[in-house]
Amino acid sequence: MDTGTHIVMGLALCGLAQADPLVAEHVPTATAVYAGLMLGSQAPDVDTVLKLRNNAVYIRNHRGFTHSIPMVLAWPLIISLPLALILPEADLLHLWLWTQLAVFLHVFVDIFNSYGTQALRPFSEQWVALGVINTFDPIIFFAHLVALAAWFFGAEPVLTMLILYALLALYYFVRFSVQAAVRHAVRKTIPDAGDIIIAPTMRFYQWRIAACSDTHHYVGRAYGRSITILDKFPRRPIPDNELVRTAFTDPNFRAFIAFSPIYRWEITDLGTVCEVRLIDLRYRSKEYYPFVAVAHIDEEMEIRNSFTGWIFSEDKLRKKLSFAHEEG
Repeated sequence: MDTGTHIVMGLALCGLAQADPLVAEHVPTATAVYAGLMLGSQAPDVDTVLKLRNNAVYIRNHRGFTHSIPMVLAWPLIISLPLALILPEADLLHLWLWTQLAVFLHVFVDIFNSYGTQALRPFSEQWVALGVINTFDPIIFFAHLVALAAWFFGAEPVLTMLILYALLALYYFVRFSVQAAVRHAVRKTIPDAGDIIIAPTMRFYQWRIAACSDTHHYVGRAYGRSITILDKFPRRPIPDNELVRTAFTDPNFRAFIAFSPIYRWEITDLGTVCEVRLIDLRYRSKEYYPFVAVAHIDEEMEIRNSFTGWIFSEDKLRKKLSFAHEEG
């Protein structure tokens, strides 16, 4: 989920924590627990700082190790022990338990996005992504705001948050049901489709679709059970030649491959260099595919510049590549 949603989730947990008599009655413990809940609801996303290095490092590692089983267990200690030193009168056990809940809930809800997490590390580096909830879901976000407003204006916090979580559990169930119906409709529309990715959007009934058969890639949208195929591309194996092998040694390309399960490729001769481009088919926006990996390779098989990430116009992509070349 996005940062704003994780913040309101942390605040909602502060309301739920009133169910703990020690939190409700002991001010130092309550203060420490509230701090632990807010920090725990954000801690796994500390890997966002990897953006400061480059896109390839960020894409390959975001929601990776920081969301793993060892870190889900470590974050509560990393947060609780300094808080206990600052507030020595706080009960450490209750602080640790509530912080553990915040960290676990952060990683758990991220599993339901299309991006997913490597929540099973170190046992598996597979990305766990159920793809039923958009990274920002307005229903989830505003439901939390309503519950928090009710608490602010005097509603009993524990009951309010329990009602909130019960309604959200029902909402998640409905989302799974709608996704299953969309998948069934896609299989009827594209009977020979093998890989099918159905990704949510901010609109309840609208989903992004990317699918592959043995012969074609399909990109479309679902509005309820109505499937619209927007693009259809021949599925061609990528050439096994020195140009392509060189491109695939680039860190940007390796990050793209690790992140993108369905993509197509293009090779273009630009005169002084050849451009190798990989295009993620999951994120069509206004007839453009913004998530790409691009490498420019010269006649000596040297990579002049490369880029992976989100670009919403060719002009911006050229500027990014020029900047990368100047940095190199």
